Amino acid sequence: MANIKSSKKRIKVTQAKTLRNKMVKSALKTSIKKFETAVTAGNAEEAKVLLGSAIKSIDMAASKGIIHKNVASRKKSRLTIKFNKMA
Repeated sequence: MANIKSSKKRIKVTQAKTLRNKMVKSALKTSIKKFETAVTAGNAEEAKVLLGSAIKSIDMAASKGIIHKNVASRKKSRLTIKFNKMA
């Protein structure tokens, strides 16, 4: 354990940021999974709505720096291709 006051603060801040990043990443994975299950079920109406929410969560994660902007772009592209193949 750290002895210096600033080191203790950095540990606390890092833990808080790690929790936030995990929360956003988990929500991102959940929204992508929901979209993919709608696509496999063949539900175009629901998939269209879920695609929008998945893209929104991907953009949010990229803007917060949780995922790289190129990773976000690649994920959005792949999800859109899946939707277009279904439709």
